[in-house]
Amino acid sequence: MFPFDVTQNRRPKIQYPVFGSNGIVATSQYLAAQAGLRMLEQGGNAIDAAVATAIALTVVEPTSNGIGGDAFAIVLFEDQLYGLNSSGYAPASLSLEVLKREGLQEIPRYGPIPVTVPGAPRAWKELHSRFGVLPFDALFQPAIEYAQNGYPVSVLTGKGWEKAFQTYRQQPSTSLFGEWFRTFAPSGRAPFPGELWSSNAHARTLKELAETGTDSFYTGRLSREIVRCVRSFGGFLESSDLADYQAEWVEPLSVDFRGYTVWELPPNGQGIVALMALGFLEPFSLETLSEAQRTHLSIEAVKLAFKIATETIGEPRSMPKDARSYIEKAALEAGAKTLSLDSVSDTTASSLPGGTVYLCAADRSGNMVSYIQSNYMGFGSGLVVPGTGISLHNRGCNFSLQSGHPNCLRGKHRPYHTIIPGFLSRGREWIGPFGVMGGFMQPQGHTQLLIRLLVEKAHPMDALNAPRWQWLKDRTVAFEEPYDESIRKELARFGHYIDTVPTSALFGRGQVIWRSAKDSTGRYVFCGGTDGRSDGSVAVF
Repeated sequence: MFPFDVTQNRRPKIQYPVFGSNGIVATSQYLAAQAGLRMLEQGGNAIDAAVATAIALTVVEPTSNGIGGDAFAIVLFEDQLYGLNSSGYAPASLSLEVLKREGLQEIPRYGPIPVTVPGAPRAWKELHSRFGVLPFDALFQPAIEYAQNGYPVSVLTGKGWEKAFQTYRQQPSTSLFGEWFRTFAPSGRAPFPGELWSSNAHARTLKELAETGTDSFYTGRLSREIVRCVRSFGGFLESSDLADYQAEWVEPLSVDFRGYTVWELPPNGQGIVALMALGFLEPFSLETLSEAQRTHLSIEAVKLAFKIATETIGEPRSMPKDARSYIEKAALEAGAKTLSLDSVSDTTASSLPGGTVYLCAADRSGNMVSYIQSNYMGFGSGLVVPGTGISLHNRGCNFSLQSGHPNCLRGKHRPYHTIIPGFLSRGREWIGPFGVMGGFMQPQGHTQLLIRLLVEKAHPMDALNAPRWQWLKDRTVAFEEPYDESIRKELARFGHYIDTVPTSALFGRGQVIWRSAKDSTGRYVFCGGTDGRSDGSVAVF
């Protein structure tokens, strides 16, 4: 298509932050950012922009999210912070006993069993109903145009598409993925980067969601098609599971770190892992430590936080105690005392690959949104509802099958969830939204990003593009290849097992918006950054 390889960069990227005063949208795909910007230009607010961006992402980045996924949001509206948990629960009739009768010892990665009720469409409607100013159907227009008229596939989306194509064709039961191939690879291959892609089925579904206020997805025609699809493959989803579903407004949790307050959503999400890790690190003089020592302590803090989370986090009503107790001052100080500057702890936990999109938006009035949406593991379960373009997620993979565990599989319970939006404030000033997608990398990404921003004083673009690590299990830590070799060697001497990874896919992708104080005219300036590991963009006007 082009006389050059669009997937290869020969030179290191140098990126500076982007500034805007009337509005700003940052996300992992540039066409989606433009969709949000259109809403701001039409007189919409940050919430309108965020929802339009989220809807567009289901079209232009289907490799990481879709209509059949979940969503979480933190919203700053008129100087008040709100949290929305729009993650779905397991079908009412699904239980450990049912899995045993089916002869299953674990939840399959693909197929109907891991499909929980998708919450993303409900999130769009909830956010708009509470805060939006434009007509709801206007938020769908850019996405419908992309799906109907076609758009050029971006580089990393094209790579993810090809990866999914190769993965699904190698599965023992390809019939499970038949509709996926008909919908997302109708010509017998994944679309190339730069190739025009359209989906009339996706456009029709978006129009139906816009016209019905998403009701069709939960109580109308689309809900019947979703149930028919899942049950045709032996799943347990019923119409009542969809009809009963409601998103939940929640109160964000916070810890103080380096003179700032970090906000995350409470469980069933893993935002509390980031809060615990930062809280464990707060007593240490991070600014005076070498980068190797700071990295070592951060890894140990993350490991301890994950140990606590994997033992205790799940559906809140099943947890042994309130989530706030894990981030109380005494608990954080006790955790900090177990960390050592010269030794490595042995901690076990498991992780699975991610597949998520993050976005943030702000408007001239200072309203801001931190929003995250996901199918999980790329396209999710591999099931696509015929004729709709809806790929169903597989979030049920995160349930535990250990009887009595807070995260144990139960009907109408939500699983431990990996996707987490973040927010930052300082004193009485709201600073802005941040996030790093990537499965179990996310709280690790939040921790590293905030250390770069608040300890090292890096600007958003610099902080986002700094090399990252990811703790995998036990003493094993994966490092992005650009990570300083001398630091990796010193960490190995501490006792960490170092795994250097040549690809950036393991380390997540993020965005940041930082709001200034008002100037003498009463206006804000927004400083935005997006991750060079993504096809992302910061759109301003």
